[in-house]
Amino acid sequence: MKIALCNEVLRDMEFAAQCDYAAALGYDGLELAPFTLGTKPHLLSAAKIARLRRAAADAGVEITGLHWLLIAPPGLSLNGPDEAVRARTVDVLRALVGLCADLGGGYLVHGSPAQRSVAPGDSFEAVRGRTVASFAALAPHVEDAGLTYCIEPLAPRETNFINTVEEAASLIESIGSPAYKTMIDTSAAGQAEAVPVADLIDRWLPTGLIGHVQVNDTNLRGPGQGENRFAPIFAALLRNGYDRTVAVEPFDYHPDGPASAARAAGYVRGILEALAP
Repeated sequence: MKIALCNEVLRDMEFAAQCDYAAALGYDGLELAPFTLGTKPHLLSAAKIARLRRAAADAGVEITGLHWLLIAPPGLSLNGPDEAVRARTVDVLRALVGLCADLGGGYLVHGSPAQRSVAPGDSFEAVRGRTVASFAALAPHVEDAGLTYCIEPLAPRETNFINTVEEAASLIESIGSPAYKTMIDTSAAGQAEAVPVADLIDRWLPTGLIGHVQVNDTNLRGPGQGENRFAPIFAALLRNGYDRTVAVEPFDYHPDGPASAARAAGYVRGILEALAP
């Protein structure tokens, strides 16, 4: 199991400094939000990609994957009624798949609630059908790249489309590509699911459909900065043989990004050391 930090937590630092800081805290890698790389992250040059890889390698951390995919460029929609916008969105996602592969990442996390929600006047069935079509069009590119594409269930306060692991799993079945999996974000799951997160892990990890985990408190701060307890969550991951990345993804940086990252690193590593046989 590798522990990564979502890099937007350190977005005010230069990328090389992000890598150095994450390594100093004991993270194994950074999970990148493309918008932190520029306003057109899908069009990064080969030279810029090489510099990013070199900065991570020099610091001794990996670039584990990408998340928060559709903030930049603006105006994207995976499943809105405008066919041209959907086609452009799939083109951007195709480029981000290539970016992830070029950076040495292994997965992409599709959250992006604003670019997937069911708009007033639209229908759930139509949105679901367009979502399946968009992901099916992207599937050959994900498969060819050898990556995992995770559809992220999000809390109802973020989106009205795909809130539970079961809903994401149903969508994946409709897409019909082995490259697609779902994932567990502990904050979203703590708000949307009917069972505790540890029980959710016990239910879904054996299915092979869980491709990634992000940890954060339901108060949106980092793990260890709220009322949620994460020892049962990591214990469930360990007993089910989870050997992928766990990414720390706070949204409320208290007291600031670097301190939040440091607090989470110590908390998570402390749990893993306590659970070690």
